[in-house]
Amino acid sequence: MACSIHEVIKIHIRIELIGENEIRLPLHYNHIVQGFIYKTIDRNLAEFLHNTGYGEQRKFKLFCFSNLLGKSIIRDNYIIFGNRIQLEISSPDEKFCESFANTILKKTVYLGENLLEVGSIEIDRQDVMNNKVTIETLSSITAYSTLIRPNGSKYTCYFQPGEEDFNRIVAENLRKKYRAFTQLEPPVDEVQIKPLSQPRLHIVKYKGFIVKGYTGRLCLEGPRPLLQIAVDAGLGGKNSQGFGCVKIVK
Repeated sequence: MACSIHEVIKIHIRIELIGENEIRLPLHYNHIVQGFIYKTIDRNLAEFLHNTGYGEQRKFKLFCFSNLLGKSIIRDNYIIFGNRIQLEISSPDEKFCESFANTILKKTVYLGENLLEVGSIEIDRQDVMNNKVTIETLSSITAYSTLIRPNGSKYTCYFQPGEEDFNRIVAENLRKKYRAFTQLEPPVDEVQIKPLSQPRLHIVKYKGFIVKGYTGRLCLEGPRPLLQIAVDAGLGGKNSQGFGCVKIVK
C-alpha cells in the first residue's frame, strides 16, 4: 500500500531510562539497542522489518535511533553511564511509532543486562516546513562505496560531509527510501548537503564489523518530502543499526 509522506505523523520519540545503579554496556552497543527496539515493538511488525522490510530490490527497515545520551566514562571496553540515559527513535512508519510508544509504557525493560525503568516519554514533532532545513546528528552518518581491487578483493571507501561522493550517495539513498516507503517516484530536484561545522569521525563496531561515520551540523536543501524522509528515517546507510539519526535545529 502506498503511503503519502504528508499523511504521516512526523515525530521523534525520546525516552529516559533509569536504573537503580550505574548502567553498564559494551563500548560498541548499537546491536544491543537495535535488539531492544525489535523486542519492544509488535512481534509481527518486528518480523516484517527484520526479515522483509520496505522496497522491492533494496530493502529498508525505515527506522533509526540515536546514540545513548548521558554522562559516561569508558573503562575496559565498556561504557558506563550514571543511572539515567536517554534514547531517541524515529521512523516515517506510523505503525512503528505507535507500537514502540504504546509498548514502552510497560515501565520496566532490559537493555543488555541492565534492568531499567522508563522514567519519561517525550513526543517531539519534527516537521520540515520548507525546502531548507538545518539538522544536527544524534548518531554518526555513514556513506560508503564498496570497490574492487585489481586482484578481485573488495574494500569499503567511506566519505565525509562536504565531499561530492558523500552528497551523491546520501541524496540517492533518500530517493530510494522515499520510493520504498511511498511506492511513488521521488521528486526530481536534487538534495544538497552542506556541513555547517567540522565533521567529526567516529569508528563503531557493529557485530564485529567496522563502520565509519561522521557527526556534526548540516544544512539540507531540496524537496520537502525528501528532507522529511531524512529527518524521519535517517541520513545515509545502516540507519536501523544506529547510524544517521538526526533532528531539526529549531
